[in-house]
Amino acid sequence: MTTRRGRRPAGGGVQLTFEVIAETLREQIHSGGLKPGDALPTQNALMREFGASSLTVQKAMVLLKQDGWVVSRPGKGAFVAHHDQVDADDLDHREVTAPAGGTTARVEALEQALAEAVEQLAELRARIAVLEAVNDEPGR
Repeated sequence: MTTRRGRRPAGGGVQLTFEVIAETLREQIHSGGLKPGDALPTQNALMREFGASSLTVQKAMVLLKQDGWVVSRPGKGAFVAHHDQVDADDLDHREVTAPAGGTTARVEALEQALAEAVEQLAELRARIAVLEAVNDEPGR
């Protein structure tokens, strides 16, 4: 049987590499090895650990972000999302595949982006004030 690269064979239960990476990170989060707010391993570290390409690691991260497990902070990396507390009884059941607070994680990511934008605006306003002060000096 011939399969195209990146395609799962019909009826195959074998996970693709990006699914394995995502599942491994989910398990680390689920078990408490990675806690809310912790930085995830870098793309290069995951590439080395799983013998995967950068695209494969990126696909795993997209999957984790879509499911609310991870948030990205531009220029800083990927972090375990903060989410609502899942009942302890639910943690014992394997059907729990995504955090209860996927929406909460997305809201937190948006709040973080907004906070960073506000910080950048404050820095720009400060620069403008300095430039205006220099231009208003006598003799200019």
